[in-house]
Amino acid sequence: MSSDSVPTKPKTAFVFAGGGSFGAIQVGMMQALVAHGVTADMVVGSSVGSMNGAYYAGTPTLEGVKQLATIWRGLNRNDVFPVTFRAFVSFLWRRDFLVSHNGIRKLIEDHLPYKNLEDATIPVHIVATEVVTGDSIVLSEGSAAQAIVASTSIPGAFEPVKYKDMFLADGAISSNTPINVAIELGAQRLIIMPTGFACAGHEPPVGAVANVLHALTLLIARQMTYELEDIDPSIEYYVVPPLCPLVGSPYDFSKTDEHIKRAITNTEKWIAEGGLETQEIPGEMRPHGH
Repeated sequence: MSSDSVPTKPKTAFVFAGGGSFGAIQVGMMQALVAHGVTADMVVGSSVGSMNGAYYAGTPTLEGVKQLATIWRGLNRNDVFPVTFRAFVSFLWRRDFLVSHNGIRKLIEDHLPYKNLEDATIPVHIVATEVVTGDSIVLSEGSAAQAIVASTSIPGAFEPVKYKDMFLADGAISSNTPINVAIELGAQRLIIMPTGFACAGHEPPVGAVANVLHALTLLIARQMTYELEDIDPSIEYYVVPPLCPLVGSPYDFSKTDEHIKRAITNTEKWIAEGGLETQEIPGEMRPHGH
């Protein structure tokens, strides 16, 4: 058999959506996938998905994912959203930004096993938004901390990040689930990990940041559905179903352990039922109630 007749394995991308504290759900999804031998040739992440994706790209092993789960289980809200009294007063009187970048930056610098994106074990691409034009900006080299901080900078809460001659903010604004970005980068097979949304709640979450995050998770689900409905038929895609029913807020880190455990069980069941052989948009991603 000539080398020309050997089928080429399609390039696989893990695609990570945004979703605040619901990012813990992606860690459970990854743990189940990697335990079943599913791997990626590249990673594309937006918002909190940029943190999860960047960590996986640095240590793309089951042990690495379990270490990430340990990090997530140790987080509290103040680690990510350090809202101090001083910051609140500054926000009221000077119309400044409410949340400092210091929490997320420290998490990255303390735990990510590389400093520059190009030094990751597999290629990683972080999606942010240029706040003046609304364009998606894909960061694939340079400071990993700066790229992730930019991609997770929720408008109105965090200050945009100055990068070269641009001002960057949360990737969820322009590319909630960066499906098209992954395809443009050459991926032919997508394993998509959404965070889902709080579909079983009966009241909106309490607080400004919590409400912004809840709105973003709803937007993410809608946009992902639209993108998949229009995807090129030549692209393989598999969407890991998010948790349903899901209560709580993407601003609440108290349910992290529960989210990870449920996501592991949910993803293992999905794999056993042929999820990695069936291209479909999970019903959990469409508008529904309980």
